[in-house]
Amino acid sequence: MLTVVSTFVACLSCQQPPNSQSSIMQQPPSSIQISFLSLGDSYTIGESVAEKERWSVQLSEMLRQKGVLVSKPDIIAKTGWTTEELADAIAKSGNTKTYDLVSLLIGVNNQYRGQSTERYRKELSELLKTSIHYAKGNPKHVFVLSIPDWGVTPAGESRDRQQVAKEINAFNAVCQEECKKAGIVFFDITPLSRTAATDKNLIASDQLHFSGKMYQQWATHVLEGVIELIK
Repeated sequence: MLTVVSTFVACLSCQQPPNSQSSIMQQPPSSIQISFLSLGDSYTIGESVAEKERWSVQLSEMLRQKGVLVSKPDIIAKTGWTTEELADAIAKSGNTKTYDLVSLLIGVNNQYRGQSTERYRKELSELLKTSIHYAKGNPKHVFVLSIPDWGVTPAGESRDRQQVAKEINAFNAVCQEECKKAGIVFFDITPLSRTAATDKNLIASDQLHFSGKMYQQWATHVLEGVIELIK
């Protein structure tokens, strides 16, 4: 248990494990019509899963299977990032491209570090503005995923899981409110994340993140809604 908890702190704090995956990834130029940028933290970079299993990569493949010509996503994400750290990384990335579709999933590390929902609201609001900018100024081409509940993982056994769930719900309420203000679609994948409490196939090998099978469920959950966004 001490090993698991120690690893979890490393993954959900600014200290990144030695084998953690890359933070800023851009695909080479493509002739495919729809471009896609995915912003976030460990859940977007896909800590402990293969690149093809990342939820946004799976979503892009599902869209192509539906006849929607979309490129693999450019990704700006890293294990442990909070809203502030994501914003700093975006600023430092020098990415001046704009996209037809932008996703955002951020906030678990704010909750884990005990930051306030008020701070999260302020920093998330700025990230939503940044996302809209990347989406060529169109909020209808931006979508946000709710914060998953890490408390259901084996790494959460040493914590008060009910308290973690309560705090995750509070952060997600803020996220949903800010998305509504900005005219951005909010997808609630938190209930899906909680099914991992009874299905260990939804947990990654590190016992603290989610598996490619879980990410597939997230991608499937948002698929039809995303198709509506880019019609």
